[in-house]
Amino acid sequence: MNRSIPILEDYAVSPLTGFLSSIPPLQRLPNSYYAPWERIVADLQGLILSKRLRGVVDDLPVLSTDKLTSEPEWRRAYSILAFITHAYIWCGPKPASRIPPPVTIPFKQTCAYLELPTVASYAALVLWNWKPIFPVEESSTLANLDMLHTFTGSLDEKWFYLVSVAFEARGAAAIPLMLDAISAAGTNNVSTVTAALRSFAEILDDLGMLLSRMAENCDPYVFYNRIRPFLAGSKNMGDAGLPNGVIFDDGGPMYKQRFVQHAGGSNAQSSIFQFFDLVLGVEHRVTGTKPSTDSAAAPQAKKSVPSSANFIHDMRRYMPGPHARFLAHVAEIANLRSFVDDHASNAELSVAFDACLAMLSALRDQHIQIVSRYILIPSAAAKKAKAAAVAAAEKQKAKEQGIELALRPAEKKTLRGTGGSALIPFLRQARDETSEPAVQGWVKRLLSKEKGNNGKVVDAAERMERKSGCPGLAGVWSADEGDSGGLCYV
Repeated sequence: MNRSIPILEDYAVSPLTGFLSSIPPLQRLPNSYYAPWERIVADLQGLILSKRLRGVVDDLPVLSTDKLTSEPEWRRAYSILAFITHAYIWCGPKPASRIPPPVTIPFKQTCAYLELPTVASYAALVLWNWKPIFPVEESSTLANLDMLHTFTGSLDEKWFYLVSVAFEARGAAAIPLMLDAISAAGTNNVSTVTAALRSFAEILDDLGMLLSRMAENCDPYVFYNRIRPFLAGSKNMGDAGLPNGVIFDDGGPMYKQRFVQHAGGSNAQSSIFQFFDLVLGVEHRVTGTKPSTDSAAAPQAKKSVPSSANFIHDMRRYMPGPHARFLAHVAEIANLRSFVDDHASNAELSVAFDACLAMLSALRDQHIQIVSRYILIPSAAAKKAKAAAVAAAEKQKAKEQGIELALRPAEKKTLRGTGGSALIPFLRQARDETSEPAVQGWVKRLLSKEKGNNGKVVDAAERMERKSGCPGLAGVWSADEGDSGGLCYV
């Protein structure tokens, strides 16, 4: 077990920009050998609209990755090929289940180098896909950020990614701050830990304000119907036309080709959010399971590696290798939860720690509201419109044949995120788990539940939706939720 504080540079993490690249990503591969890839990604929207993308990609030469000479070049190659791959799969009326060798071969090689699966992950869409508008200005504000590539060319898609880029940049300050807090806890420095936790709570509060800006330039209808389909992966996508996943054809014998299934791009693949959880001792379990009631299970005993069925832990496979190893290192040294428990009599320390949990829980409440606005409500509206159209057509046909139709019960399915998770149960449990490490009992109760006017327990998400006038998620959960793909926040 590694008990030392990690050196950020050893894990491709910057003390200034966090998990974002420390210098802006390349806007073009410098070697003209890769011009065919650059031409396609530059004209991606036109090729999609003209329905010529698949033909152009099929005719590409198979380019070697031997001419990629630096980390930024490997990252750009991966991002380009990820955009081309997802556009190729989802650009037609039916998804393509086979990716041709001109994309497969170099894509597999770049993924192997960067320790990523063959899919458009959060790294391809966000971490390595941004640029500053004015290089001399700060790159952590939405006023000075732009995206390099999108599937649709829309402002809505850019804004959706940009909020995540700014989130990563703003949250970066918490990384060295909380590592210093872990170090201070190791030397029993209560005042330093308390000050760090107070600053961390302020950072989380600022991130919540940033996240609330999503609605400024990203329309839910545009996101749900135009952007979201391109983000979907190949896992749990049977309803979308990929029952077996996709085949990455490397040019070998067909009998050796195998279907693969990967989760699509998801904010659950953001390392910064998992870092927040780890330093605060927030434990995420397999969706649907309850916390242990074993009184002998001390906080330190909860550091065992989570089950592979745990969606959040599984998302580390979709992070760049160094970032995933950084999180594993942090998990080994995280000591703040036990430190605060050991100093529970220190009111200032306890309040600072619980304030961080409150801010992190509030972030997750916002995420649930975003999912409601951008996924659940548009999904319900789309299915209602489709059902009405089908019913009208059947009614007209029956009328012509003189038949009286009986009402059919609505079919219910599980709504899934782009990551392939069962969306609402996952999000709600992740939010509720955030309050579990709270030191003071009244804080834990406040974050988890409260009594409504009729004596019924109402959770934080429902309270916020009532205040905002957003339709209650509880009602949507029991409605028809059949769908594939989607937005998936932690």
